Amino acid sequence: MFNNQLRWGLGLIGAIALTFTAAGCAGTPAGTGAPAESPAQTQPAGDLTTIGFVAVGPEGAWRKANEQNVQDTFTKEAGFDLKYAPAANLDQKSQIDAFTAFVDEGVDLILLSATEATGWEDSLQRAQEAEIPVILVDRGISPDDTSLYATRLAPNNVTVAKSIAEWLVANYPDGGEYITLEGPAGVGVVDERNQGFDEVISGAPQWKKVGAQTANWKVDEGKSVTETFLKSNPNIKFVFAQNDEMGLGASEAVTEAGKVVGADGVLIATIDGTKNAIQALADGKLSFVAEYNPLFGDQLLDAVKKALAGEKQEPYIEVISTTFDSPEAAKAALPDRKF
Repeated sequence: MFNNQLRWGLGLIGAIALTFTAAGCAGTPAGTGAPAESPAQTQPAGDLTTIGFVAVGPEGAWRKANEQNVQDTFTKEAGFDLKYAPAANLDQKSQIDAFTAFVDEGVDLILLSATEATGWEDSLQRAQEAEIPVILVDRGISPDDTSLYATRLAPNNVTVAKSIAEWLVANYPDGGEYITLEGPAGVGVVDERNQGFDEVISGAPQWKKVGAQTANWKVDEGKSVTETFLKSNPNIKFVFAQNDEMGLGASEAVTEAGKVVGADGVLIATIDGTKNAIQALADGKLSFVAEYNPLFGDQLLDAVKKALAGEKQEPYIEVISTTFDSPEAAKAALPDRKF
């Protein structure tokens, strides 16, 4: 009887131990003290759509806002595994290497923001042969073979630059000398912004272009280039800066030369519409700011889904932007400015 009772007691203890062990295995992964995540909380890695993002990387406030917006859109929670590959010092070769690696890896789709417009044919053809769709983000390519990519999303550089020239001609019909501060040579947006501005200003011969030079999107170079132009052309009336940073540098140069920014001195117009530029317009340090909207994650998400589904899309999807033509307009926009 005693042996039977002992066997019964040991069996009960074993059953209880087995129950707690099973409960522990169900709630805690081996070797951890944390409860396991339920399938509803996380999406298995194998179910994520893998996207390779061949990016530009550090290049000013606009680029930072745009690339962060892309990363915030294509999250794991949204069902994506976004592999972010910024260029090394804006070097195209590093971008081509990253693009090639993504093709070899067999990602589901590639987003491309090219540092240079030319030299992408071979890479795009490789992606096409691997049946990996490519979407251009912001910058276009040259030659623009639309058969090699699904679509391009960007604000319209030509339209944005036209808005500056139209404002200038309409409000300052007497004309004068002007200069252009350009982005790096070989970048498609530089050519597009020149094209848009020139299409309008060519019909206003009273505005005479006395020079154009790259300032590489940078404040310090925008300042130094403008200083040089002002020494050789002291009667400059207008600076067309192809991005905000260069325009802010030009504003510093104008002020330090003893001139004022505005109709009584030197007018300065910029493209991008970052918070710093809108603040400068509100403070009278710029004359006109044309927005180049970087926050188009929702449109890009829709385009990615269509590309993955094999749906035909327009080769170019325009991102709508606006303009700011006065300190009052800038002050009204500042509270809601997100970049």
